[in-house]
Parts: sequence; structure tokens; C-alpha cells
Amino acid sequence: MESAFPTAARLGLHVLLYSSLLLNALFLAHHFLSAPPAPSPLLSEADNGGGGGALSWALRAARDAESVAAAGCSGHGRVFLDGIVGQDGRPGCECNTCFEGPDCSVRTPDCTVDADSGDPMFLEPYWMQHAEASAVVVSGWHRMSYRTTDGLFQSVELERCIRRLHAAVGNAVADDKQIVFATGSMQLINALVYALSPDSNSGSTASVVATTPYYPAYRTQIVLFDSREYRWAGNTSMWAKASGNSTTKEDVIEFVTSPNNPDAVLHQPVVGGSSAILDHAYFWPHFTHIPAPSDEDVMLFTTSKLSGHASSRFGWALIRDEKVAKRVNNYILQNTMGTSRDTQLRMLSVFKAILANLHGKEDIFAFGHDVMTAKWRKLGAVVSRSRRISLQNIPPQYCTYFDKIREPSPAYAWVKCEREEDSDCSDVLLKAKIITRSGVWNDASSRYTRISLIKSQDDFDLLLERITEFVDAELTAAGSNSM
Repeated sequence: MESAFPTAARLGLHVLLYSSLLLNALFLAHHFLSAPPAPSPLLSEADNGGGGGALSWALRAARDAESVAAAGCSGHGRVFLDGIVGQDGRPGCECNTCFEGPDCSVRTPDCTVDADSGDPMFLEPYWMQHAEASAVVVSGWHRMSYRTTDGLFQSVELERCIRRLHAAVGNAVADDKQIVFATGSMQLINALVYALSPDSNSGSTASVVATTPYYPAYRTQIVLFDSREYRWAGNTSMWAKASGNSTTKEDVIEFVTSPNNPDAVLHQPVVGGSSAILDHAYFWPHFTHIPAPSDEDVMLFTTSKLSGHASSRFGWALIRDEKVAKRVNNYILQNTMGTSRDTQLRMLSVFKAILANLHGKEDIFAFGHDVMTAKWRKLGAVVSRSRRISLQNIPPQYCTYFDKIREPSPAYAWVKCEREEDSDCSDVLLKAKIITRSGVWNDASSRYTRISLIKSQDDFDLLLERITEFVDAELTAAGSNSM
């Protein structure tokens, strides 16, 4: 018994020691885990009485934003802060095409699918997954002045982000060029033509041209503004033939869309000696392979096709010649006094989020390419069964951004009706309850029509359903005729 006592004592001491260590660990864990989160690095320690980084006036705005974002609308719609307010004082669901009801749960019977618009809603799920990184909350007195950083009309930080993005993606050389912001690339169309045209005192008039099939806004804007300094002169074919692809002595401004809208072809200028405007709206890795950085004198881009934020209306031009850049900037200032400062702030947040995830698991270009590739494969599988319609052929090609051969993922399907009697392809598909954009708008044959693939997943699922019905009806009719 005398030898057992010391053993029991030692065990008790061990128990007390381990208990003490465990309690200390629990106290430390409670202290650190329950401590308030570190303040944002954007906030200084002396934040003018803001409570050491604690939220005050921003809480309500944050709660409202989270509240509407949490509304599911059955997965077929969204609630927005600026939506129409109902009797309950809250904005209601805004339903996707072919869905209705208070929560968008009802499928509209026998609905016609809209595949006309280039509304880039296919990227909405990406930003829902990155809500925190892309969110913006601002005070009511944010940037009330006409001007922004250093008395300028453009955000210096946003310009830096744009240059970093082009360098990281490898789609454009930006370091030796001026950057001019605009209200979407639409504003840049006429601004660039104005800047490249002869001076009004010269007595000369520039001819504006594009290669068929081209983006119709080039033509419609030039005709609308009806300037003395420039005029719409149609297809490049006549100019290329007249000059024999050599330098022309006339003032020619050539729009070059690359990749092209509607057929996704990578184009180069064809009129020798022309002032070329490279429209690179779709020159991003989720839509096309990037063979090398573009280094033209004038290039334009837009966030609507980069990030999907079409409603923000933000575009920019990269311009080598400082005089041309000044003329474009003067046009923008006279037209809209620059680009919305609120838009620039939102775009700064979006660009930072994109840059932070390049080549990672959350890369927007990898996400977008996966979505668009899946759509193209599914559409191609259905159309391949048809002899009545066909799609443009786009081979897999090497992309410097992904550093591999990538599958095609175009923004649009350029559909051709193969039967002689189907001379109006848009009308043929409309009878199948599919709204498309006739090739006539692109100065092409009515035998072609454009189908948008960049809208929401709901839109694509309905499109695929209608196309399948169309092809099945064709095959059924062919089977009946062969009997």
C-alpha cells in the first residue's frame, strides 16, 4: 500500500496539469475566434469617428443588397434593388423569358424563345459565386464632382487595372497606348470615326467600310450622325479590288471586328492604307483562342462581353497616336462629360476580382469557356442531324492564355438555311418559335441568321428544346416522304 500512494499522487498531478493546459487552450481559442474581424486595409485607424472600422450607415444598404440577392425566384428570375415595388413595399421577381408568376415558377406554355439579343447573362452565375469580391457599397456623397482622381475624368486605378489585365491575358499591347473611357463601346464607334476623319476645313470626306457580315451598328451610327467629314461606303470588297490590296489614296476608315460578330472569324484589315479600327469586343479567352497580343493603332473593348456587365455601359479604346486619342477624348467630353464615376467604381471592383483569379480555380475565362463550349457542343450535336440548317465551322486552335488547344466557344451561331426554298432563314426559325437576327442586318444574305448563345442558361435550354423540335420535325417529314 505504501508504494501505491506515490503512483496515485503522480496520476493526480498529471490530470491537473493536462486540465490546466486544456483550459488555457480553450480560453485562447475563445479570445481569438470571438475577436472582431480585422478592419479593411482601405480604412485607416483614424477613421473620423467611424468606430475603428465598424459599419454604421452602410449596414442598411448591405442588408438591402443581401436581401434581394437571397430571393431565389425559383431559379428562373431575379429580384433587384431598383425593381418595381409591390403592395408589400418590396421589389418583386423579374422572370426570365418564358417564365412567369410571383416566383417565376410557371413555364409559359408554347413560348417563343428569344435568341436575338447579345445579352451576356451566361456570366451571371460566376458573379453570384463571387458576390463578396465584386460587391460595391458607396456613400451618398461619393464622387459628386464632375472630375475624379487628380482632376481628371478617368479613374487612374481603373486604367492601371485595364493595362494589367491586357498584359496578363495577352490579348492586346497597351503599354505604349493612350486609354480613353467611354459609355460602352457603342459611344466609341462614332467617336473613333470622328477622330480619324479629315479636318472639317480640308474639304475631304472619309469613307467608312467593313467586311460583310459586319456588326450593323457601324452602318446605322454613321448614317444617323450624317456628318460632313465621313460617310458610310459599304463593304470592303469594292475598295480592296479597286486598290488591288495596295495602299489607297483616299481617306478610308475600316472597321475590323475580330473575332467577328456574327461568325466568330478572326479578321485583319483588307484595305491597304486605311485607318483601321479593331473592334475586339469578343477578343477574350472565353470566346476565342488568343493567338498573340493585338498591337493595332486603334482598338476598342467593352466590359459587356468581358465580364457580362452590359448595363454598366463601360468601354475603352487603346490608341497609339496621342493626337487621335485627344480627339476621341474631346468627343467623349463634349458628348457625355466623361464616363459615369459610379460605373468606373463598379468596374474597378470587377477588374480587381478578375485579376485576382486569373489562371486559378476561379478564373472567369475558364468558367466562361466551359459554359460556352458546353453550349456549342450541345447545339452542334442537334444541328448535325439536320440537312435543312448548318452552323459555321470553327476548328479547335491553340490559345496562348490557356497554353493549349482549346475547343470553339463562339458567342453566336451563324446559321445557314440549306434548302433553296428557305430563302429567309430568320423567318424559317421564327415559325419554329425561335427569334433570331437575320443576316440582312449584317449586310449578308437572308439565307443566314444569327443565334445568340450568351444569354442565360434558361434561354439556351429553351433554344435547344426548340431546335431539337425543329430537327425532329424535319427528320419525321423526311421519313414519311421516303415511305
